[in-house]
Amino acid sequence: AVVSTQSTGTVLHQQACLSGLQSKNVTVKKSTALKDKPKIEELVFGKNFSDHMLVCDFDEDSGWKAPQILPFGDFNVSPAITSLHYAIQCFEGMKAYRTDDNDIRLFRPDLNVARMQRTGKILTLPEFEGDEFLKLLKQLIQLDSEWVPYSQAASLYIRPTFISTDPVIGVKHPTKARLFVITGPVGPYYEQKGTELFKSVKLMADPQYVRAWEGGIGAYKAGGNYAPTINIQKEAARRGCQQVLWLYGEDKQMTEAGTMNFFVYWINKDGEKELITAPLASGLILPGVTRQSVLDMTREWDDLKVTERMVTMPEFIEAANSDRIIEVFGCGTACMIAPIHSILYEGQDIDVPTMTSGAHLSKRLFESLTAIQTGQVSHPWSVSIYS
Repeated sequence: AVVSTQSTGTVLHQQACLSGLQSKNVTVKKSTALKDKPKIEELVFGKNFSDHMLVCDFDEDSGWKAPQILPFGDFNVSPAITSLHYAIQCFEGMKAYRTDDNDIRLFRPDLNVARMQRTGKILTLPEFEGDEFLKLLKQLIQLDSEWVPYSQAASLYIRPTFISTDPVIGVKHPTKARLFVITGPVGPYYEQKGTELFKSVKLMADPQYVRAWEGGIGAYKAGGNYAPTINIQKEAARRGCQQVLWLYGEDKQMTEAGTMNFFVYWINKDGEKELITAPLASGLILPGVTRQSVLDMTREWDDLKVTERMVTMPEFIEAANSDRIIEVFGCGTACMIAPIHSILYEGQDIDVPTMTSGAHLSKRLFESLTAIQTGQVSHPWSVSIYS
């Protein structure tokens, strides 16, 4: 009864008095059992982890506790925590790159932090100060800097994760939470042959499978968006495909490819070379950092038309039959640019001339983004962990 009679002003005052996330309060406990680092050529994506992790805990009564950098290890949590039962959790994917002058740089980390804040909000996880979190992230990578590969063919993958930790059965907003970061060296996301660094993939397009829908949370990087896709991914593999092309609606809109944003580069009906990707307004599309970078970069080049709109499967097939498709690719932090050479649809393979045409745009994007990420080109998107 006392809680129900509190004024809005009093509640806001109490929220304002909660402790915010403060990088200056971090404590560091260094590992006394440093692990051997894998050879670059033996890296398997997501299987190796660095020596330390960042852990930040929140309690609704007091706010954010002092952040901790700890030796990488298991968590001791109750089996009742709500993130395990109701998927109140989200994550991000980022990378750190070593430059020729031995600097270590992040790629547009502000966009990742902002996206995690948006997803956390939709899941009713507590707010946190993005700039303070980024300072903590940099400090973690500085401590584990030797885990950043000395190679442009590999990088340090960074996995921020945000979970509810209330030990209670019941669907409600969390009063306790944990924001943590683990890292590890990675090579290419897709299995490569020999020294090949630019491998094309085949997609399965089947309209009976839907990744996201209008009014849902497909535009947010919530863990619950990913689990239901695993069985469909297995079906794609059974049909000889590497990923799923997610279609939506009666007109079979081409939305995303696996966990990647999806791009079509074609000659449109007006005879213009045009790069197209699905728009964000529908709420179906995850606002990828690489997606935004591809759009920003190609618009700056100003040598092709760049459009955000839906392309339907019938429209794509008509363009393919008219030899107007030039390239198709997916993009994301894990894979960067993934050329697509074929789409399996209604039992038929639609050949895509991405590689046979030279994949010129895909390669140009890959090389331009890599040059920025690895410090070969000075660019405001590339941020030193020492800044």
